[in-house]
Amino acid sequence: MNIAVFSTKSYDQEYFEKYNTEYDYNFSFYETALNADTAKLSADCNVVCVFVNDVVNEETIKILSSNGIQLIALRCAGYNNVDLEAAEKAAIKVVRVPAYSPEAVAEHALALILTLNRKTHKAYNRVREGNFSLKNLIGFNLNNKTIGVIGTGKIGTTFCKLLKGFGCKIIAYDIAENEELVAEGVEFFPLEEVFGQSDIISLHCPLNKHTKHIVNEDSIAKMKDGVMIVNTSRGALIKTEDAIEGLKNRKIGYLGIDVYEQEENLFFEDLSEHIIQDDMILRLLSFPNVLITSHQAYFTKEAMDQITTITLKNIKSFETDSELENEVK
Repeated sequence: MNIAVFSTKSYDQEYFEKYNTEYDYNFSFYETALNADTAKLSADCNVVCVFVNDVVNEETIKILSSNGIQLIALRCAGYNNVDLEAAEKAAIKVVRVPAYSPEAVAEHALALILTLNRKTHKAYNRVREGNFSLKNLIGFNLNNKTIGVIGTGKIGTTFCKLLKGFGCKIIAYDIAENEELVAEGVEFFPLEEVFGQSDIISLHCPLNKHTKHIVNEDSIAKMKDGVMIVNTSRGALIKTEDAIEGLKNRKIGYLGIDVYEQEENLFFEDLSEHIIQDDMILRLLSFPNVLITSHQAYFTKEAMDQITTITLKNIKSFETDSELENEVK
């Protein structure tokens, strides 16, 4: 089985080579992202393995199909970057990793909340410069605050359980109530009520036509003054220009994002010696109450183990014509 792995970083190659001893697959690792211009690299392969910012649209899929690709193996949970209808027409199967260490992402969301609130990143830099002043470092107790959770799948559920330990009131929205969380005291409300009641809002829903720009001018207007918004899911859940306006008029008091609408041109790369052309992220970086990490919420040893092993098992199931448990249709 010949596999072309796109958007490869050193750690991706390390983990695939570590676990490939059980499979003996032939990997071709490419640092470049998959798109219509790079799809030709998949020639002589049976499978392409892609990540969150690869562009697997209809044009790309046509080229993959002409190259004989039979399987698109996502090494992530989200599949919004894949044209599923085009894949089906081309008779190309699509598989994903539906769950990998939900604790990793949930814990990172909590880290963003604590860092934004208690300003530990600023305190660290101050002390290193010999500045031991506490001026402007004041935070607030999480205890008794209302946390609104949008999306209560495995990550959202884990996040709720973490925040319960802080003595927070947890309210949530999802298309279906999570009975496990209801039993633990989480209250489900309509989306507008969650926006209106929450001191902190954390996004844990997938990106689709219903959730794109779920945080926008109208929804921000319904939120409490000084609300904290945290997004560790997908960048386009937040309409960036509306969030910037919310920060400017102080409606949004804190913003923590591990994902960004236009991240495919930025994240996972070292741009420290380049002039960044994205004006919106530069504007976000100018706010003292904004914290941005570059899609690292998933990035733990445990998660990388699971991502790699499940991806390889998905490919093996396809190779042996077994049931594709993680197929996306």
